[in-house]
Amino acid sequence: MRWYGPGDTVQLSDIRQAGCTGVVTALHHIPVGDVWSKEEISKRKGLITAAGMEWTVVESLPVHEDIKKQTGNYKRYIQNYQESLRHLAAAGITVVTYNFMPVLDWLRTDIHYRMPDGSLALYFQRTAFIAFDLFLLKRPGAEKEYSSGEIAGARLHFESMSVKEQEDLYRSALLGLPGSNEAFTASRVLKAIKEYAGIDTKELKENLFYFLGQIVPEAEKQGLKLAIHPDDPPFPVLGLPRIVSTENDLREILTAVPSPANGLCFCTGSLGVRPENDLTGILQRMGNRIYFLHLRNIRRSPEGDFYEADHLSGDVDMYSVMKEVKMLMKRESRSIPLRPDHGRQMLDDLNKHTYPGYSAIGRLKGLAELRGLEMGIS
Repeated sequence: MRWYGPGDTVQLSDIRQAGCTGVVTALHHIPVGDVWSKEEISKRKGLITAAGMEWTVVESLPVHEDIKKQTGNYKRYIQNYQESLRHLAAAGITVVTYNFMPVLDWLRTDIHYRMPDGSLALYFQRTAFIAFDLFLLKRPGAEKEYSSGEIAGARLHFESMSVKEQEDLYRSALLGLPGSNEAFTASRVLKAIKEYAGIDTKELKENLFYFLGQIVPEAEKQGLKLAIHPDDPPFPVLGLPRIVSTENDLREILTAVPSPANGLCFCTGSLGVRPENDLTGILQRMGNRIYFLHLRNIRRSPEGDFYEADHLSGDVDMYSVMKEVKMLMKRESRSIPLRPDHGRQMLDDLNKHTYPGYSAIGRLKGLAELRGLEMGIS
């Protein structure tokens, strides 16, 4: 399971009691771009080891925005990244996850979407997102990216919302980076978006490939596997390009630097939002470069909306995915780290303050379902 560190409402003892043998974590308290020191890594590993589990997968070692834009101090930040990789390898880490999404990480319009059974899920509603972009964030030029029908629908949706609903939409969309209690502000996001002016999909990909050309050799030297996480959601938002959204994107990334150290984090929820992504096919065609598994399910609509479904019920065929994962691991005689992702907030956790999608009981439910599915297939 993912753990956000000592300040996480979910304790290490909770994770161990769930039957987990390992923890996925990161040093969220260290500013993005700074070196992860051996001392801080050792301190975190000591906490996990004392709790009776192991730490071999980092999620995530964040990439500084200067690297993505290839501006400012990007060369120094790449050097810092290389040094952090060396320190992590020395501590026994084997997989390092990261993403290359500009400005924002994963994005939802409702982080407390109430389901019919009373549990809370994460939800992305396209109309609400357009309303946020146009009438709350007020991004300059945003209206050029939507049709007249979409704008009219968003305006109607926005005008029907109460002040509280508008505030909730604003907070959900500007949630902030995972592991951080600091939400984004509109002014900060607008400034960051402006700095990406002129950077299109092609240039952002070139910047990613350059970054990989600098860090993959170091990772290979240190015996590390790098695993890039897909975009979430897997399409452009706020006028920003997204370049890890389709099977073709994944293929280009692996081809750009064809080292076994350059690999993928296979997230069924992120990739599953696009119906054209053949998840079992990606496992079959790229499985040898998949080093970390995020298994979660989504329910999508033709309008572009989606919400987090139960792990075994949604538009992702989890049975076929798990079966292919089992065949892949048997074929290659290796175990791929796996975790349930984005559980519902439910039961006693409804009264707790947890990072959205990462309460204990919902993820425990998902873990139990995935374990049962795996055992049944075996």
